[in-house]
Amino acid sequence: MLASEIEPGAAVELSALDIVLWGVLPYVMVVVLVGGLVWRYKYDQFGWTTRSSQLYESRLLRIASPLFHFGLLAVIAGHFFGLVIPMAWTQAVGMSQDFYHFNALFVGGIAGVGTLGGIILLIYRRRTTGPVFMATTGNDKTMYVVLTGAIVLGLWTTLASVFEGEHGHNYRETVAPWFRSLFIFQPDLAAMAAAPFSFHLHTLVGMALFVIWPFTRLVHAFTAPLHYLFRPYIVYRSRDRQPGGAKAGSGRPGAAAGRASNVPARRGWSAVGTRDRDTRNR
Repeated sequence: MLASEIEPGAAVELSALDIVLWGVLPYVMVVVLVGGLVWRYKYDQFGWTTRSSQLYESRLLRIASPLFHFGLLAVIAGHFFGLVIPMAWTQAVGMSQDFYHFNALFVGGIAGVGTLGGIILLIYRRRTTGPVFMATTGNDKTMYVVLTGAIVLGLWTTLASVFEGEHGHNYRETVAPWFRSLFIFQPDLAAMAAAPFSFHLHTLVGMALFVIWPFTRLVHAFTAPLHYLFRPYIVYRSRDRQPGGAKAGSGRPGAAAGRASNVPARRGWSAVGTRDRDTRNR
């Protein structure tokens, strides 16, 4: 057993499991996440896609996809605000703990319910639409289970805080300091060990989600189609014709030429010279 201080005068005993879960596993997760993304981009760029199923079904997708994605963005923003910004900073600008707690529960509850509703609709659509279900792989099923588990557990901790009221656990004194301490490579194990089991479980499932992230369709979250802003326009040209009116590839140039002489040529797009074509014809 090891002992570490969570605050002056209060000591918390740490087990070997605490050291592994909260001092080692987070860095293993980061290595797998970054290494997996690099490997996937280098060796599987054609698989770096969402494998969109919009062509199979779009009615439910138009509702479920925005609901899930916008809800998830709000959830991520809430996690950032709660875990990265210290409690002392919000108090310094005059935000009381009660006001912060109310807003976190209100906004977090709406975002969590919206995200959960979106993922449920997406799973329902995938299960009940034949072509979409046939295109679903075992990898996709695992991803959906872990992702849904992380959302449900996060919503559980939020709702539990509502029912516990003033006696609810303040994660900004345990989980948040531990999270920030990871970035300076001095994990505050005692702080995380003092958090309730529900927060432990939510954190572990969240880390599992990031571990499988590079190997699922979730990789599209790290892709921004910025190159489309600088891509040149697509230029359409009419098909080139051989001298005499015969089309390229025709087996009877004489007959084709005879017919072409009586049929006026269709008006089409004029050929536009490009640098590569002009260079090739020189």
